[in-house]
Amino acid sequence: MVKRVAIIIERADVALGGAERSISEVTDALSTLGLEVDLLAARGVPGNANVHLLCQDLPGKRVTLAAFGAALQRHLAQTHYDIVHSVLPLDFTDLYQPRGGTYAESALRNAASYANPAVRLYKRLTAWTNCRRMELLRAERRLCQGSTGPLVAALSHYVVDQLRTHYGTDPQRIVLTLNGVATGRQVDPNEGKALRSQIADATQKDPVVFLFAAHNFRLKGLDRLIRALAVTESPACLAVVGAGKTDGPRQLAQRLGVGNRVAFLGPLKQVQNAVAAADVGILPTFYDPSSRFILEVLAAGKPVVTTRFNGAVDHFKNGRHGIVVDSPDDIRALADAIRHFTVAANIQRAARAIAEDKLIENISIRRVANELFGVYERIEERKKHL
Repeated sequence: MVKRVAIIIERADVALGGAERSISEVTDALSTLGLEVDLLAARGVPGNANVHLLCQDLPGKRVTLAAFGAALQRHLAQTHYDIVHSVLPLDFTDLYQPRGGTYAESALRNAASYANPAVRLYKRLTAWTNCRRMELLRAERRLCQGSTGPLVAALSHYVVDQLRTHYGTDPQRIVLTLNGVATGRQVDPNEGKALRSQIADATQKDPVVFLFAAHNFRLKGLDRLIRALAVTESPACLAVVGAGKTDGPRQLAQRLGVGNRVAFLGPLKQVQNAVAAADVGILPTFYDPSSRFILEVLAAGKPVVTTRFNGAVDHFKNGRHGIVVDSPDDIRALADAIRHFTVAANIQRAARAIAEDKLIENISIRRVANELFGVYERIEERKKHL
């Protein structure tokens, strides 16, 4: 029976967001199922006794995969775990879960996010000049190819497709464990009202609020979104949350005549308060294995707009709970989606469908933990027959 689990991540720091916050939530949820879970990280913020920082004293900004792998093997030689679950491509583990999707797809979609064709080509040709990225890609390719090795947990059907397309991963080694988020978080009503007022002040109106939240504004399609907003001639406005550079997007919005319809709120500690202040979540992303932001908006009972390059589309039905745009470069389709949700009845209809279809239960991190527990038991059973 599975009792003790190690989860490997490069950095243990929930302030970084994304994978770090997700792993923290998964760890907590697994603990409620009675598992003892240790978090093994190269570096991070010291936390409770179950967080082990194995490379904190090594020099340099980032630790190589080889150095971290060696430190992990020393730890694992001294400490027994029933299951070793890693978000990094380490072939001595039991389960590999590429929370950022595959490195191969990530590089291609990052290049596609540049508007200038010459820059796109340059980024694609030079994607693997980064030594660390190349180290990770090679390790991932070795791990995922062939019929033997750790099971690979995919966050979405999009990641399943990536594994098959880029590495030809044996379907028997792939397990689909859809992403999830902690639901039922407390929202500060005063903060939500303050953000709504801030948006109204910035836009000089009280419109339908579309919320965009990300740190990498280019990769998540903010410039395309501003262009789509500019052709809608609707009462919609855009609230932008995140730590990305705002000079370019601000200038673009001013040039296109929608500067008074875009409010830049900066980074927020609790995105849920911004979700509470908004009407619709929108993320015309070029790449997202499964966006936490979109799941958090759905968990709040509100409709979403995103692209097919976001694995979060597995959690909702296009046209019922939200809208899926084929490409972030399809400005007309993005504009149509914005127009659709500037109609109050359409927002209300989608919200009712989200509640009726119980999407929140499927999005819950509790569901993720239960599915992972099942995968761990499958691995444990397989070990008995080796």
